[in-house]
Amino acid sequence: MTLDIEDRLAAAAFRRLVEHLQMRSDAQNIDLMGLAGFCRNCLGDWVHEASDGAISKEAAREAVHGMPAADWKAQHQSPATPEQLARMDASLALNARLRAERS
Repeated sequence: MTLDIEDRLAAAAFRRLVEHLQMRSDAQNIDLMGLAGFCRNCLGDWVHEASDGAISKEAAREAVHGMPAADWKAQHQSPATPEQLARMDASLALNARLRAERS
């Protein structure tokens, strides 16, 4: 099911999500991946894909992180534990299964 949301409302919600993720640097990307199957990098990649290449992947990630992604990683990201990696792998497998079911 696709939601019919006006572009201006979707854009406002997207901006609020990005602002929230920038504010919550304590929420690790690996934990977001393990819980929801996406993270800041994914969101940036989706912006890049939606732009049909008009926005580079690096620029899109920078827009989401609020700084270059490498700087964000150095300032806020700690090494992933084996448990976090296992949760991320399971979450990505679930994403793949759900995408296949929708096709």
